[in-house]
Amino acid sequence: QVRMTESGGGLAQAGGSLRLSCAASGRIFGPYYMGWFRQAPSEERKFVADISWSGSTTDYADSVKGRFAISMDNAKNTVYLQMNSLKPEDTAVYYCAVRFRGDYSAPSSYAYWGQGTQVTVSS
Repeated sequence: QVRMTESGGGLAQAGGSLRLSCAASGRIFGPYYMGWFRQAPSEERKFVADISWSGSTTDYADSVKGRFAISMDNAKNTVYLQMNSLKPEDTAVYYCAVRFRGDYSAPSSYAYWGQGTQVTVSS
């Protein structure tokens, strides 16, 4: 069983920064990818960023390109999301997840999920 634990959420002002972390415990076999999604109230869960286990491949949603950066410490099975130039529209619950195959932007591609961490950006 793989368990995902997020941390680092909180309150930030517009233009500020936050860094999210997500540690995966348990054995993960084979090449994998770790991703971040977010879900605002009354909205569907949306893709934010994704990274390969080696860190060599990353993908971003257009809405966060140039502002957010995903990174991986595969020795620790931990993924980070550095969020800069935050906007009020970035307010959401942020989830990390693990996938082994499939479309990086589709929640259904991910096998394991964390419980989520709230990010609130004030204007």
